[in-house]
Amino acid sequence: MTDACEGTATASPGELPRGPAGRLLAEAERLRKEARRMTTLADRRAAFWAIADIALGFPAALLAAVSGAAGLATADARTPAALLALASAGLSAGAGFLRSGTRRTGHKRARRAWAALEGEATLAVTREQVDQESLRRLFEMRQAALGAYEGEES
Repeated sequence: MTDACEGTATASPGELPRGPAGRLLAEAERLRKEARRMTTLADRRAAFWAIADIALGFPAALLAAVSGAAGLATADARTPAALLALASAGLSAGAGFLRSGTRRTGHKRARRAWAALEGEATLAVTREQVDQESLRRLFEMRQAALGAYEGEES
């Protein structure tokens, strides 16, 4: 069976060897599919947090500049300037609370780790000779990918 995304040959459940070798190969195939799905998900999440970072940071900086200019312009503009400054502070606090930059970085790091796992699992499945040590390595890579969200280096 050929995988539509990459053109790599993968065994369907009916084509897998029987016994322990077939189970190890099936597990490697499952890990490959999970890694592909998680790579895409991490990509989407990194893009979301990049947009959130810009959507909160840019208006905060713009409002801060406008409120400063308005406050210095005339005495009558101090109240609107104070309101703009409060809005700017609120956006800045929201950006800091959400840590969108940190989250984006974590998802990018996780995306690389999931892609590495997918590549390794694809090699294992293509060779059709998955042993316990190969599967152990795949599970270690999976743990590293899961830990990448929290800032752990793989």
